[in-house]
Amino acid sequence: MIEARGLHKQFKTPVVKEGSFAGIRTLFTREYRVKEAVKDISFTINQGDFIGYIGPNGAGKSTTIKMLTGILHPSSGEVRIAGVDPHRHRRRVVSRLGVVFGQRSQLWWDLPVKDSYEILAHMYKVGDKERDLRLGQLSELLGLGEFWTTPVRKLSLGQRMRADIAASMLHDPDVLFMDEPTIGLDVTAKRSIRDFLKTLNTEFGKTILLTTHDMDDIEQLCERVMVINHGQLSYDGTIDELREKIGLPTTIRVTFAGAWSIPLPPGEGLQLPLEVRLPTGEAFRVVETGPDYVRVEANRQQIRAVDILREMSAWGEAADIHTEEPAFEDVIHKVY
Repeated sequence: MIEARGLHKQFKTPVVKEGSFAGIRTLFTREYRVKEAVKDISFTINQGDFIGYIGPNGAGKSTTIKMLTGILHPSSGEVRIAGVDPHRHRRRVVSRLGVVFGQRSQLWWDLPVKDSYEILAHMYKVGDKERDLRLGQLSELLGLGEFWTTPVRKLSLGQRMRADIAASMLHDPDVLFMDEPTIGLDVTAKRSIRDFLKTLNTEFGKTILLTTHDMDDIEQLCERVMVINHGQLSYDGTIDELREKIGLPTTIRVTFAGAWSIPLPPGEGLQLPLEVRLPTGEAFRVVETGPDYVRVEANRQQIRAVDILREMSAWGEAADIHTEEPAFEDVIHKVY
């Protein structure tokens, strides 16, 4: 559905000169600074995929989205949406795309929400009967009725975002580009948006490319994640594969039913962190202890949890075991 091959995007900005008569000298000898926002990015997204596209601020996410939608022309490289170039055949492609920029609205600020939909339907050549049918479905899924006649400028952030997402779906596009759709929303509003996006993907087969700084969005919605940093793709794969690649430790906390002790060499006291090495050579670390518990960390790619628990069973009788994988946000921070 989406193909990007060797995408590059450069921006030229004038260099501001300093000193006497700087403005006059600039008129005759203008210099430019070239910034490469996107460098040789290639990927393929199949129909029905839900992809997370993440990276720090200034990494090139929004620039990529704008090239995919035809807003920006790449300096070099190619883009195809369902086999069509969005820059050469903009009208054909736009009818298949829905775009939401979380910090910008496509609705008319002073008009009631319903009036904006009528204008957009006319722009996309959506007939009255088809428009009313889709708005009925979208209203049921997104609860548009509560602010149907309210001017856009009076909507809360969560209401405006629901209204913007509905606007992007009015012409029933095949592909959705979502740029920070949950930015600034409260927990309830985020859940509503996530549920709707999940429904669009699983029940209606929409292809969705999501850019966000909210790692909960990525973990709850996306089956695949692409990481961009300094304009280049640094990772493209599943979330589980990314966890494995980074290798952040898994935490295991064992609560004991009674007395417990860690076997130590004679004369040595317990000093944390303590490395415990198994006869097979694998190792894990004791990082915290309490009156009735021990917390250890281990790289699950190097040692099995069952081997750790077998070793710890010799320290005392276990009453409870709690395993915690590294937070996805920590994994992404490691990538950046």
